[in-house]
Amino acid sequence: MSKINVGRLILGGIVAGIVMDILDYPVDGVWLAPTWNHQLATWGRPPFAGSALAWLLGFGIITGIAAVWIYAGIRPRFGAGMRTAVYAGIVTWILSALLPNIALMWVTHFFSGHLTAYTTFGALFETVIGTICGAALYKEN
Repeated sequence: MSKINVGRLILGGIVAGIVMDILDYPVDGVWLAPTWNHQLATWGRPPFAGSALAWLLGFGIITGIAAVWIYAGIRPRFGAGMRTAVYAGIVTWILSALLPNIALMWVTHFFSGHLTAYTTFGALFETVIGTICGAALYKEN
């Protein structure tokens, strides 16, 4: 088994994260923004802005790197290509969106079920598409 190409992992991960962030903007930044802001206001919190958005964008990059790392890790068993990238994207989505959103948003009723469902399933498409884009750049040495 060959070693992971760290340079390509980081490059692919950054691209994956940027794609995820770009795809997230219409979902959470436009379509769900009024709902997010309304529900944050019920807790006495200001709307997402400034440093919070920077943190969320940074989290997108970290998620992209993790997704391509998962892809690189499972690639020897599943083979290179889109199907393996989809698997890696689904695993990344489960760990980065599905489980945290169910645990922190739905179970605790911190946010509405509709907001939780919409943002979680939006993240599925963002994460899988971003992972496919990042994985396309990943090559072994």
